[in-house]
Amino acid sequence: MRQLLILGGTGWLGRAVAAQALAQGAEVTCLARGESGETAPGARLIRADRNDPDSYARVQRDWDEVVELSWDPGFVASALDALADRAAHWSLISSVSVYVRSDIPFADESAELVEPSDLEQYADAKVHAERLTSARLGDRALLARAGLIVGPGDPSDRFGYWPARFARGGRVLAPETSGRHAQAIDVDDLAAWIEHAGRTGVTGPINAVGEELPLAAVLAAARDAAAVPSETVALDDETLTTRGVAYWAGPRSLPLWLPESAGGFARRSDAAFVASGGRRRPLAQTMHRALDDERRRGLDRLRRAGLTLDEEAEVLAV
Repeated sequence: MRQLLILGGTGWLGRAVAAQALAQGAEVTCLARGESGETAPGARLIRADRNDPDSYARVQRDWDEVVELSWDPGFVASALDALADRAAHWSLISSVSVYVRSDIPFADESAELVEPSDLEQYADAKVHAERLTSARLGDRALLARAGLIVGPGDPSDRFGYWPARFARGGRVLAPETSGRHAQAIDVDDLAAWIEHAGRTGVTGPINAVGEELPLAAVLAAARDAAAVPSETVALDDETLTTRGVAYWAGPRSLPLWLPESAGGFARRSDAAFVASGGRRRPLAQTMHRALDDERRRGLDRLRRAGLTLDEEAEVLAV
C-alpha cells in the first residue's frame, strides 16, 4: 500500500489532499498540531508542534510521498533535514505569487522569480522554500505553484463572496469587468492533481491553476447559480478606489477584482498543469458548490473578504 505523509493535513487543502489519496487506496498520515480542524476520515493524525526539534521522530521512516503545505522557512528546512532522504517523491505546495511580474498574460514557469530578501513576506518565503526543496530533493521534487484556490470550505471568502452576494439579491456592486480575468481552481481538483502527481512522479515547477476566464463570466456564473433577482451596478476603478474599495481580497474589497497593471496575475499559463494530468470541473459546478457551502455557513455571516451590505450601500450612495 502506498504510504503518504502530509505535513499539515488538518487545514483546508491538506484535508482535501488526504481525502483524494485515501480514495486512491493510500495509507495517509498527517503530522500537524491539529488546531485548524480534523483530518479526512481514515487518515492518521500524529499531533506535533514543528517548532519542537523532536516533532519528526514518529515519522522517521520511508515514504512514497511527502506533501509539504507550510511556507514557514523553519518548518520547511527542518522537514527536509528530517525526511528528504526518506521520501521517494516530495510535493511542495508553492504559489504563483513567486513571480516578479504580474502584467504579462500566459507567462509560464520560466518567468522571473522574486528574490527572497525578506522571509516574513509570503512570496519571498515561498521562493526560499522552493530553493531549499530543489536543493535537497533534485528531480524528486514537485513545486506546485497554486493559483487562486476556491470551493467549499474556502477560508479566504474571495470566491464565495460573489454567489453569496447575488443570493441576497438587490443592487449588487461590481467592478467594471472589461479586460479583467479570473483564474480559480476548485480545491478538490487541485487536491486530485497533487495526489496524481505524487503517484505518477510528476516533478519540477508547475503552475497549478484554473482555467483563465473573463471576470464577467465568473460574475455571471455567480448570478446564475444564485437565481435570485438582482441588479448589477458596475463602477470603474477610479470611482471604487476613491470610495475606499480595495482590490482582490480582505475587508471592504471587491474580491477577484485586480488593477489593470496586474492583468497577467489571473492569466498564468496552465499548459504544464494540463499536460501533467490536471483536470478542472466546469465553472458552474464549482460555483454551485461554493454557494451551497456559503448557505451552510450563513449568507449573512461576516466574511474575511468583500463588502458588508452597509459598506456596499455607502459606496453606491455617494
